[in-house]
Amino acid sequence: MLEEKLKEAIVGELQRQAADRPQSLKVQGAGDAAASEELTVNGKIDLGALVMVIAGSVAGGP
Repeated sequence: MLEEKLKEAIVGELQRQAADRPQSLKVQGAGDAAASEELTVNGKIDLGALVMVIAGSVAGGP
């Protein structure tokens, strides 16, 4: 259960960042990430935002 929440949080945040900056970040395989355990990410990631989402997910946040 925790693993699924973390996966959803990470994939969701990476997709959000890619949508905000499509020229800087591309995410492939996000739709299959839950089943395949693989995700291809190419570009710059806002690590601070990603960490906040993961921390929120672990703490039970939205």
